[in-house]
Formats: sequence, C-alpha cells, structure tokens
Amino acid sequence: MSYVFFPGCSLDGTAKDFHRSTLAVAAKLGLDLPELKDWICCGSTAAHSTDPLLADALPAKSLSNAGGATVAVACAACYSRLKTANHHIAGDAAVRARVARVVGGDYDGLTPVRHLLEILCREIGLARIAQLIRRPLAGLKVACYYGCLLTRPPEITNFDDAENPTLMDRLMETAGATPLEWPHKTECCGASYSITDASIVLELSNEILAMAKAAGADCIATACPLCQLNLDMRQKDIETRFGRRYQLPVFYFTQLLGLAMGCPAEELSLGSLVVEPQELLAAKGIAC
Repeated sequence: MSYVFFPGCSLDGTAKDFHRSTLAVAAKLGLDLPELKDWICCGSTAAHSTDPLLADALPAKSLSNAGGATVAVACAACYSRLKTANHHIAGDAAVRARVARVVGGDYDGLTPVRHLLEILCREIGLARIAQLIRRPLAGLKVACYYGCLLTRPPEITNFDDAENPTLMDRLMETAGATPLEWPHKTECCGASYSITDASIVLELSNEILAMAKAAGADCIATACPLCQLNLDMRQKDIETRFGRRYQLPVFYFTQLLGLAMGCPAEELSLGSLVVEPQELLAAKGIAC
C-alpha cells in the first residue's frame, strides 16, 4: 500500500496534535506517509462559499502533484474538499477545462483520496491493528463523533453510512474501548461559525456534549480539527452559558488508538487538550 499524506492547514497549525498522533500511529503500523509535495490549502469553507472555480482549483493543484498515488487525508474538511473537487472535475468536462486554465495544467479528477479511517479499517484492516494493541482502553466509553463532512454528501464521499457511520466505532472497539450508540454522530458543531458567531457554536456544540453525556460517554473521539476545537476549547464557555458540567475530554481518534498501541503521551500531544484527560485515563487504569 502506497500513500502520500495531505496534512492541510489545520494539521500544520492549530491541530498539530492530530498530525503528531497520526504519524505516531503510522509508525507503529509501519505505514509510510510521505508528505504530498507542494500541497496548498484545500480552500475549506471560504472558497466553496464564495467561488466555485477556486473551490475546485485549489484541491486540483495539490492532487495533481500526487502523480497518481493515493492521497491520505486526516482532516474531515480537507477530505470533503478534495473528494468534492474530484467529483466535479471528473464528472464535467467544462469544469475540468476551467480548472486546467487556472492551475496551469490538465487534471482529470481521478487521483484516489482516502480518509485515514478508511485506510486503517478497510485497507490495513482491524485484524492487523488488533495485533498491535498493547494497552487496551478497557472500560473507556467513547462517543465517536464524525461531524457533518465525512459522510456527506454520500454520493461524493462514499465514506460510510451517511446517518450511522461505524468505522471509528469499530476502530475504538478494536482498541479495547466501548463505543456508544448515540444519535448525534453526524450533527454539526457549528464549524467555522466559531470565528464569526460563537453563539451558534455554543448552542450546537452544547447539544452534542449533552447527548454524549446522556449516552454515558467518558469522552468523545473525533476526526475533524474544527469539531475538536469547538467541543474542547469552548467546553468551558458552553458549561458557563448553559449551567451544565460535562468535563468530557475530546480526543482525536488517533490519540486514543496511539494510547492503545503503547505510544508515549508526548508523541500523542495529550497535553494540548484543553479538557485535561489524565484524571479520566488514570481512573480507567490506562497508563500514559
């Protein structure tokens, strides 16, 4: 299996803990993830809400550098934008031609894009991952939160069941944790409204935290840097506004998997979490 890794702006900045834990897990698996040469921003929210051509051209510029190799992505927003650009370019000759003029070369939209969850669960396989578990997350009840971008629109992402995805749940179960059934797996956290209107994020993220708590979760696992930021960094603000106490650590799924594989806490950047996880992990007997 050969992949090139598209980290995206978040993993290069505010989500460096996601980046570090991804590389730590890859090292345990013997998975080489060379960084995609000369990648640029995928455009995320700003491009596709203002300029459809730019929204396709930015991912195309990066994907054309992959040389046909499968591109691995960890960030849910980057995954969504790369997959969507491929869909538009491969499915519409006029879009392909316009993008070619912008990026300075033809790109056919056929470079495969895989999210890290797909690679781990479907291509490496849970059986192999199970062999590498050294410190099972026994007794840890996890609400697996996918957010609104990984599974939608399903005809483009083809990631998992759009309403009830299970890839992360199965991975957490393999790591020894107990994934919970809960109805807010794919609800929106408010995303980039965190920048323009935080009140929307506080309300939507409160609903997610409240439902996770009601389901009996000890913590939340996510695959999206913006979801992680909203649920973790803003959790104190949410508790103050709504008069609730959640105290739910919000991990990247790679941090929990890395723990189960025996990676040291510093390799997983657990100290970067705003809601401190050490007390929970110690109570569950999970050394780190």
